[in-house]
Amino acid sequence: MQLLVYGDSLTWGIIPDTRSRLPFAERWPGVMEAELLRAGRAVRVIEDCLNGRRTVWDDPFKSGRNGLVGLEQRIEVNSPLALVVLMLGTNDFQSTHHNSAYQSAQGVAALVRAIRRAPIEPGMPCPAIMIVSPPPPGSAAGAMKEKFDGARERAEGLSNAYREVATELNCHFFDAGAVTSVSRVDGVHLDADQHQMLGRELAVPVGTLLRKL
Repeated sequence: MQLLVYGDSLTWGIIPDTRSRLPFAERWPGVMEAELLRAGRAVRVIEDCLNGRRTVWDDPFKSGRNGLVGLEQRIEVNSPLALVVLMLGTNDFQSTHHNSAYQSAQGVAALVRAIRRAPIEPGMPCPAIMIVSPPPPGSAAGAMKEKFDGARERAEGLSNAYREVATELNCHFFDAGAVTSVSRVDGVHLDADQHQMLGRELAVPVGTLLRKL
């Protein structure tokens, strides 16, 4: 089975306050894959993660950060897929935007609809979708201080808003903020131990879901 993880820098594995990247085995998708394989699940985790990616908004300074643009083709490229794991939203709260948790959740809803209308080949399954609410932003620091000024306040209520969308659209849901916080180094990204924790914890519901598919 193939799983697609569609995300941003929290999944890409940027090391807080650097421009370096954790290796695959230390990023949460790699940790999750290893856990699933260890449990006897024949899976391949495909990452499609871009620093700065929003749900449905453009970055005024960098092109290609609108997560809705081209998503249907990403599904087509990687099909057949058993599951798509969506973990986006953090960048919706950059200081260039004035979004609320509700608006970000509606962005995720638009992504779900795009996945379901993707032009996959006849006979290939429409993948199940798991919406992962990212850990809420903390106090932005270092290189992230200006970029995420006020993000913690704007993102208030994000997990509940995502959960409501998941219920409405019949998607699976996981609250990453319930198992890990963000790095104290920059208040936005994940430290290596937080990737480990998230990958191990996500492997449990994902493994359960795969057994049912």
